[in-house]
Amino acid sequence: MDKVLIIIATLLISAVIFIPIGILIRKKIAESKIQSAELEAQNLIDKAKIEIENMKKEEIIRSKEEVLRIRNELDQEIKERRGDIQAQEKRLIQKEENLEKRASSYENKEKELERKFTENEAKKQELETLFNKEMEELQRISGLTVEEAKKQILATLEEEVTSEKANLLRELDAKAKEEASRNAKEIIGYAIQKCAADHTSETTVSVVSLPNDDMKGRIIGREGRNIKTLETLTGIDLIIDDTPEAVIISGFDPLRREVARIALEKLIEDGRIHPAKIEEMVEKAKEEVEASIKAEGERAAFESGVNNLPPELINILGKLKYRTSYGQNVLNHSIEVSNLARIMAEELGVNPKIARRAGLLHDIGKALDHDMEGTHVEIGVEILKKFKENPVIINAVQAHHGDVEPESLEAILVQAADAISASRPGARRETLETYIKRLEKLEEIADSFEGVEKSYAIQAGREIRLIVKPDKVSDSEMVVMAREVVKRVEGEMEYPGQIKVNVIRETRAIDYAK
Repeated sequence: MDKVLIIIATLLISAVIFIPIGILIRKKIAESKIQSAELEAQNLIDKAKIEIENMKKEEIIRSKEEVLRIRNELDQEIKERRGDIQAQEKRLIQKEENLEKRASSYENKEKELERKFTENEAKKQELETLFNKEMEELQRISGLTVEEAKKQILATLEEEVTSEKANLLRELDAKAKEEASRNAKEIIGYAIQKCAADHTSETTVSVVSLPNDDMKGRIIGREGRNIKTLETLTGIDLIIDDTPEAVIISGFDPLRREVARIALEKLIEDGRIHPAKIEEMVEKAKEEVEASIKAEGERAAFESGVNNLPPELINILGKLKYRTSYGQNVLNHSIEVSNLARIMAEELGVNPKIARRAGLLHDIGKALDHDMEGTHVEIGVEILKKFKENPVIINAVQAHHGDVEPESLEAILVQAADAISASRPGARRETLETYIKRLEKLEEIADSFEGVEKSYAIQAGREIRLIVKPDKVSDSEMVVMAREVVKRVEGEMEYPGQIKVNVIRETRAIDYAK
């Protein structure tokens, strides 16, 4: 126990002695490190100051060198500019000298011109005096005044101008025919050859064959109820007369007439004819006609090669099958115009797709002109605008009868194709009244010209012959008259094809031997 206490006491005494000594040693070591760090920092600061001074000196030297270089460049540029300025000064001095020389030359020329002008004025006065004397002498010799002489000269000039105008018209006509006739005939002939569609005249009546005459009584029904029901449902007139084994369906609307024809044929085939059955067959006939309209519209689009037509527009187009113009089926006419326009467009190098589409749709308004107010052109334009058609196609439809000016070559080709299809022989038929009115109008226009003795419209109105008085119309005036008659006919008349104007002047000398 005592030994333990001695050891503990020894350790405590050692701790008391050595801890202060350790603290002093550590303090000394720390102070020495601080001093060495301060010395090192001072050395770094001194080195940094030396480096900064060196860099400052280098930068100053570099700046001085840059300033010297810039100064040298400026001196060189100033020298160059001084040289340019001196050269410009020399040129300006030279130009001033040249201008002074020119001014002096112009002054001399002006003086010369003034002198010549004075001389010319004197000569002019002298010439006027001589001219007046000569005019007085000419009037005395000729016995004519100045006005009378002017009238004679003007009359002579008018005759010469008329003759020259007639000759010019002949030359231009011959040249135009020589250049255009061959190409036009080739293109139109080729187009017609490619599209030689048959046309059959259609009327406003349809004939339904009956198996026997007894069927007429069954169609009429008790107290006429069957025929009245059919007429009421279809809106047509059913004519039952003495025609053997036939019933005539009469109506202006071809669609209604077709519905009535199909319904009547179905009733005859079924054999049961009474109001309820008639109503059923009329509904079935309407469905068949609607299907036929769609099929015909699709056929027309396929035959003419027109794609992407809206279904509603195809249905409207199909209705043209039941529409006629002067006996010509409008749907077949539209297909023919489309093909003709396309062929001519290909020959002339314009867009055939637009030409064929415009040709097919040019008479689309005729499908609805029984139901809407306005001309078929106005209705067609309204329909195409509704379906957002190409403006070029709308203009072609609007211009195909000359209501507006055509804005494209395709529109002109549609006009030409429409005229070809409508006016070629056998395509259309006219009523006698229209035919006579056209002949009378032709002769009326011809007779309105001064110097016309007689006029004759011949060849079904395709030629007008004017016989003129030879003492009132000269050969040259005759050519001019033919052109003026043509302009009047084109401006005042509507006609298919073309009309030939033939002016005839004949001078006869008659004497008798006695």
